[in-house]
Amino acid sequence: MAAAVAAGLCRAFGALLLSSAPRRAPPLAPPAGPPGGWLAAARRGLGVSASRCTTDPMWKCRVKYTVRPVGMKKTGGRDHTGRIRVRGIGGGHKQRYRMIDFQRLRYEEGAPPEPFTEKVINVRYDPCRSADIALVAGGNRKRWIIATENMQPGDIIKNSSHIGRMAVLANEGDAYPLGALPVGTLICNLESHPGKGAQYIRAAGTCGVLLRKVNGTAIVQLPSKRHMQVLETCVATVGRVSNVDHNKRVIGKAGRNRWLGKRPHTGLWHRKGGWAGRKIRPLPPMKSYVNLPRVTTQE
Repeated sequence: MAAAVAAGLCRAFGALLLSSAPRRAPPLAPPAGPPGGWLAAARRGLGVSASRCTTDPMWKCRVKYTVRPVGMKKTGGRDHTGRIRVRGIGGGHKQRYRMIDFQRLRYEEGAPPEPFTEKVINVRYDPCRSADIALVAGGNRKRWIIATENMQPGDIIKNSSHIGRMAVLANEGDAYPLGALPVGTLICNLESHPGKGAQYIRAAGTCGVLLRKVNGTAIVQLPSKRHMQVLETCVATVGRVSNVDHNKRVIGKAGRNRWLGKRPHTGLWHRKGGWAGRKIRPLPPMKSYVNLPRVTTQE
């Protein structure tokens, strides 16, 4: 009897304490969405770095041409989100970008479309490419171009768009349409479309060969031995690209690759399959940038 009375008094005293305690606010419900989404959003700010600025660097979005070196910002192989997209890139010596005018046949504003000459002022090393570059001046402007093998300061180079009945006797460094050059000429800085600017044969020590001219088009052999067909109005530079001994350089140590901004590869062992052996494959078909009309058979 005494035990039952004590138990009743304990229950009454506990109920009195609970009724006098302050009420707590109900727990907040998770935001609406897929299960686990709010938890991932809470963790995202802790474990992942913020995205980088999506604006392009200054040397890429510059519109006005200048011969002055433009500062470059290294990406380390990362895109605008901060994630690595290209491995093996990072570090290296600070570089500055020099804007190269790959369109040799660029007339000055207000000038008639006539042949013009330019004088080579300086030939120097460019950290952003394997070939040397040359500073040329003519009229009221200066510009950087890709230097040829024997180009020296003081040389006079000619730029022309005229295609005559007879082939011209061009000197090294001159820029002419393919239709004006004799067959067998060594060329570089080749356009794929007239007025687009050089896109082919720009690496150090490379050159192409003008094989033949057919019906307003020209067949050129690229350094890879592949043939390419373009219009004869496409402009090319006579001669080979400068810095011929670029492929003979000796790196010497791992630190020099780090100076060049190349990071080492992984030290894991990789099995070499059949791809490592020598293969003799036929040349790919001729690449044509000429839209020839199709010949349809008439029944």
